[in-house]
Amino acid sequence: MQVMAHRGYSSQAPENTLAAFKRAIAFGCQWIELDVQLTADHIPVVIHDQTLERCTNGVGQIGELTFSELTQYSAGHWFDQAFRDETVPSLEATLQLAKQHQINLNIELKLYPGDDETLLCQRVAAVIDAVGIAQEQLLFSSFSVTALAVMQRVMPAIRRGVLWETIPSDAFEILEALDAFSVHCDYRHLDEPQATAMKQRGYALYCYTPNHPLDVAEHWRWGVDMMITDKPHCYSPQLTGD
Repeated sequence: MQVMAHRGYSSQAPENTLAAFKRAIAFGCQWIELDVQLTADHIPVVIHDQTLERCTNGVGQIGELTFSELTQYSAGHWFDQAFRDETVPSLEATLQLAKQHQINLNIELKLYPGDDETLLCQRVAAVIDAVGIAQEQLLFSSFSVTALAVMQRVMPAIRRGVLWETIPSDAFEILEALDAFSVHCDYRHLDEPQATAMKQRGYALYCYTPNHPLDVAEHWRWGVDMMITDKPHCYSPQLTGD
């Protein structure tokens, strides 16, 4: 049984920042989940929302700002003034941190209407190659089957996980076509027969985002492999190991 730090240790530091990732590492998490999208100058950056307002002191869309412009804003002041100097990190900096500490990253390919899925995948792949991180430390996930199919072609050795709020009836067809490794689903919409079927077919099964262990006590028994949570400390320490 394992836990994965959702957007880093996001209950203890501002989500998707190096501070949140460092807190997760210090706590002992072996897996960190993060979101990646492109700036106007096609730099992969780590942020969830399409816009700046919720998690920075800026205004506007990520895809309309260059990386230099984006890093002028604080990505931590909203959480606590102690993090006011945190900025939206590049994927490159995040990969360097993971490489240094030998921790694993679940890279969610975050796409919004109008985004160029192929370009995002190509730019992410280029950064991964440049950093030279071990491919075994990485997992791609996305709600976009198209993006995962691009990654299947571009970086076939890196595992792929499909994100679903509710597992669809044609799930196995999609998973087989992608040669997927894992299924990532909303714990509130998973039932025991679905979990059993996934495990019988050999897929890893991850649930997002349970912050109270009692909510998923049965899920472990069903065979769920990992919980993606904002609060790793709420789970037993032994669950944070790889």
